Amino acid sequence: MSQAQNGKSEEEGTQTEVVVKAKRRQHPAEYKLRILREVDECKGKGEVGALLRREGLYSSLVSKWREQREHGSLTGLSGHRRGPKVDANAVELARLQRENKQLQEKLERAELIIDVQKKVARLLGVPLADSDPSTGSGQRLSKDS
Repeated sequence: MSQAQNGKSEEEGTQTEVVVKAKRRQHPAEYKLRILREVDECKGKGEVGALLRREGLYSSLVSKWREQREHGSLTGLSGHRRGPKVDANAVELARLQRENKQLQEKLERAELIIDVQKKVARLLGVPLADSDPSTGSGQRLSKDS
């Protein structure tokens, strides 16, 4: 077909329109509660329908919001947090494991320092303090006893 036959140029025929994908609407809890109050205040015939048309809502959505309000699930009105749920015990366990690891590292450093002090004491000929296992004290024992 030529330009004369259909009245369009070739450039016009190759252009395409990109349609934006619709996004899911999300309503804040305050908005949901306000709409529910307005629906509850509607007395006359057709007032609820007019309200829904004005706001662009469906009656099924308002019904779900009513159920959530009646069950007292305020979290249902404010939205749910996505992802895995955090267990309070798991958080405490992770904290204790980190603390345990830090203390073990600190203990290893202390034992290394003690070993170095023992070696230095042997090199200098300084007598070491032996602890009595029965008393648990770090008293020096004389060679006579």
